Amino acid sequence: MINLTNISKIFRTESVETHALDSVSLHVERGEFVAIMGQSGSGKSTLLNIVGMLDHIDQGEYIFDGKDISGFTENKLADIRKDNIGFIFQSFNLIDELTVFENVELPLVYQGIAKKEREQRVLAILEKVDIAHRKDHYPQQLSGGQQQRVAVGRAIVAEPKMLLADEPTGNLDSKNGEEVMKLLAQLNREGVTIVMVTHSDHHANYAHRVINVLDGHIVSQNMQEVRCA
Repeated sequence: MINLTNISKIFRTESVETHALDSVSLHVERGEFVAIMGQSGSGKSTLLNIVGMLDHIDQGEYIFDGKDISGFTENKLADIRKDNIGFIFQSFNLIDELTVFENVELPLVYQGIAKKEREQRVLAILEKVDIAHRKDHYPQQLSGGQQQRVAVGRAIVAEPKMLLADEPTGNLDSKNGEEVMKLLAQLNREGVTIVMVTHSDHHANYAHRVINVLDGHIVSQNMQEVRCA
């Protein structure tokens, strides 16, 4: 599904040039669950942003779902993201002024889905992530674990082929973090490709493969048995 070949990303200021990624190559199969690990500043979040088409590459080739998107315009990349990728963030990124229902509904509004179909799909997703009983509440009325369930619902309501999760349990206690990881594992078993950045060795155990990044390079890739969730 994803083929990155000799990808480089350079951040420049007037006096400093930083190679966030240096000739990185990565292949992710459809239906795989991949965890990316590394210390702060290693390049793992930059790698995730490039996979998610949020950052442009400076060198290399990016093949997504059989198409070379390396030279695509921002508008074209935005269309691909909208149709194919869901995002889950450490800080939830919910809109405080919208209810749980409205937050989850938002991607379908952007896609121009009719109101009746939006309602059916949102209610089904809220049931799936076990937050339907809070559908009329606002984010500030929810616990952190509940907010992340809403964020997961928003990420999957448009039925993306791939989920990108950036420290999805980073702001959660251990119990809620485990619940979110079980939910991600369930989605993966249902066929969703997942690429996740994490600092947690325990949560990385849910992945099929763990990729370690250091100083802008992939230094190791380890296949592992999938944890039962």
